[in-house]
Amino acid sequence: MPLSAGTHLGPYEILAPIGAGGMGEVYRARDTRLDRIVALKVLSAALARQPEFRQRFEREARAVSSLNHPHICALYDIGHQDGIDFLVMEYLEGETLSARLAKGALKTEQAIEYGIQVADALALAHKQGVFHRDLKPANIMLTQAGAKLLDFGLAKLAIPAPASVALSAMPTQGASLTVAGTILGTFQYMAPEQVEGKETDGRADLFAFGAVLYEMVTAKKAFEGKSHASVVAAILDRDPPDISPPALDRVMKRCLAKSPEDRWQTARDLMLELKWALASATTPEQPAAPATVPAPVAAPRRPIAWIAATGVLLAAAVTLGVIHFREAPPEARALRFLIAPPPKGTLHTFNISPDGRYLAMAAIAEGKRQLWLRPLDSLEPQAMPGTDEAQYPFWSPDSRYIGFFAQGKLKKVAATGGPPQSLCDASDGRGGTWNQDGVIVFSPDPAGALYRVSAEGGERSPATAVDATGGGIHRFPEFLPDGRHFLFLATRAQAEKTGIYLAALDSKDIRRLLADASSASYSPGPKRQSGHLLFARENSLVAQPFNAARLQMTGDLFPVAEQINLTNLNHADLSVSLNGTLGYLTGGSGAQNRLAWFDRDGKQLAMIGKPDPYTNLALSPDEKRVAVQRGESRGGAAWDIWMLELARGAESRFTFDPNPDISPIWSPDGSRVVFASARKGRYDIYQKLSSGAGKDELVLESSESKIPSDISRDGRFLLYWIGTGKTRGDLWALPLSGDRKPFPYLQTEFEEVQGRFSPDGRWVAYISDETGRREVYVQPFPASGAKWQISTAGGVQPRWRGDGKELFFLATDRKLMVVTVQARASFEASVPRALFETRAAGLSSPSSNLYDPSLDGRRFLFITSTEGSAATPLTVVVNWREGLKR
Repeated sequence: MPLSAGTHLGPYEILAPIGAGGMGEVYRARDTRLDRIVALKVLSAALARQPEFRQRFEREARAVSSLNHPHICALYDIGHQDGIDFLVMEYLEGETLSARLAKGALKTEQAIEYGIQVADALALAHKQGVFHRDLKPANIMLTQAGAKLLDFGLAKLAIPAPASVALSAMPTQGASLTVAGTILGTFQYMAPEQVEGKETDGRADLFAFGAVLYEMVTAKKAFEGKSHASVVAAILDRDPPDISPPALDRVMKRCLAKSPEDRWQTARDLMLELKWALASATTPEQPAAPATVPAPVAAPRRPIAWIAATGVLLAAAVTLGVIHFREAPPEARALRFLIAPPPKGTLHTFNISPDGRYLAMAAIAEGKRQLWLRPLDSLEPQAMPGTDEAQYPFWSPDSRYIGFFAQGKLKKVAATGGPPQSLCDASDGRGGTWNQDGVIVFSPDPAGALYRVSAEGGERSPATAVDATGGGIHRFPEFLPDGRHFLFLATRAQAEKTGIYLAALDSKDIRRLLADASSASYSPGPKRQSGHLLFARENSLVAQPFNAARLQMTGDLFPVAEQINLTNLNHADLSVSLNGTLGYLTGGSGAQNRLAWFDRDGKQLAMIGKPDPYTNLALSPDEKRVAVQRGESRGGAAWDIWMLELARGAESRFTFDPNPDISPIWSPDGSRVVFASARKGRYDIYQKLSSGAGKDELVLESSESKIPSDISRDGRFLLYWIGTGKTRGDLWALPLSGDRKPFPYLQTEFEEVQGRFSPDGRWVAYISDETGRREVYVQPFPASGAKWQISTAGGVQPRWRGDGKELFFLATDRKLMVVTVQARASFEASVPRALFETRAAGLSSPSSNLYDPSLDGRRFLFITSTEGSAATPLTVVVNWREGLKR
């Protein structure tokens, strides 16, 4: 009897029927615990009354539920209530491939893209000993996220046709070749060994795949006939006609080889061949999208879940006996190995793809930081062009795209290569995460809340509120499996509120899960909703059981590894994939920098102090001291300002607030140091006597974050940067006397940062991205509309010589550049020329201040990277949970 709306089966509330078939009915339902829509399949009473069927059904459903792949429709749950047996599946919107093919064939590139996605899904399942056994267009759903494979592994649950019915005696029906109670359309996708009743393995799925591939590009069945006997004869003896291009025909024909030994031997081999075929099918005049991009699908006629458009719910058995479900995974063992950074480089940040097959690294090599991609089964990483200054990479859930932060933007790039795409502004990102619905949650800058944006780009909007965590800084988010809830780290909040927090996209509720911890990653367990949180504590990598369905810790923490690296941002250098591949860096891997003097030829003159996590510097007017921004190497405190005496190398702490204090600049007479501090959930501007005496004094506060850039030589104006969502960042000026009312100096639709007064106060050198990349410009002060572009191939961090006759800046390749300046009645500058190649420790942040020239322009004090001296390898553990059992 059909179920009415409002009926409850366990925690699932029936909303509306979707369809019905020989296996039962399917309903649209709501999971009242997680408040999500699901597809609920109620099995027919006839099947439920068979004890043997129910036992196998439950055993096999548990195995299928372990298949976690973006192109496999997920099985969430199995239940029994009041004599009713039911399955709970992922609810999808779209149309089946069979419904789409009724309108005609697909374009070649689109067919190959879908084929790559399905082959990737088969590869994962076969690796876990699960075979589909009923692959056909009706079991492939086309959604906005690409192809989804339905009814995976459940074909063996269907009822076999009577064994006494001979093939030649089966009645002829329409195109679907259907008899009462048996879905024989499946017949047209069966491998010869299936038709003959022989033992089969995953290569039978690859035969069916070949038949589906042929149908996608021709809209015709690969094997047709007027009766079942004629279809069987075609499968056993004939090949379908050729298709084009030849590369795709080769893939299809090998799938459809009569002998399993002559086919592709694994679905992964098939997927790789399809990627090659896609490249072959692409013409120079109209390049195809990367194989990783889900092809567009026709607008759905109505929401349907994992059933065929004809109402078929689960595949029924065929006439030649029960189709067996193979469950023979090898014994799992933990495997450990080391991965070195790129040649002559150091690893900055990294992330393992969700499928556990790739490693994305933001690494510094030969003075340049960019993304590197390394398959874990390869020995060599490959640099990804166009990703200069990349940091904190993260993956799309299907492992096909890499998100990262660079040059003031949140970007993404296909793992197969190609130009990166800018998604939105992120002045100095601190981690991101990407869910199945194409939502990215990220930290756009070193202070404040998390934001969300579409993976296709657009306007960003807040995802968290800092007041919910006591004014803390939110960083390093990570989605949980439901794609709704996410973890994040709140630091530098009120001491009792620091820790790992849980939030949701559709709720303002935020709660703390763990106190006094680092950033955390979730590792799902065999039962999908039962896994572990991995994080760092007291220099150790630890794990604690966590139930992702109930959203709570379920056990005590235990150690996994010693001496994990924990940066000054409380970021634990670890990543874990969905299938349990763990990567982590041990301590001392790269947070240390050095202060050093260089001459105009790039010769190092002297080292200052000891290695430390320095990030910004400001040389005093008398060149005897330097104020530096520094963080504790193991996350114990926020950034603070420290003071170093250059002659002796002695250092002392200058600021002591538990919140971040950053970006110091000196007053012209050297009596005060001005800096930004996030003491109220945003960066305001403070100052303090350079002697260290007295209290910190608030100079300017407002609702936006502000970072000081420079003070004019006459002490009349403070130039500072405002980070805003509307104009992406502007330069403002604050009079330091009189009414002290701030006014905008440069306020455009572009981002203006890093303003510096000329010594005579008549000009301001600054950075703008109005051409699409950051370049150095000069304008009069106050602004008159006239401007001069100084750099020609990208540039940041302009600095004036003490007499104003030279202007220095850093090129994108980290070379220190110089132009000669003449600025009397008008402004003139020479062509930039390189002085020397630096090892500047980072260029991306709008608050970056990595060097200062001496007044005479003969020496330069730099924060230099220590790359090459501590190229710590990455530790990788495959099946990390198994290592705990031995």
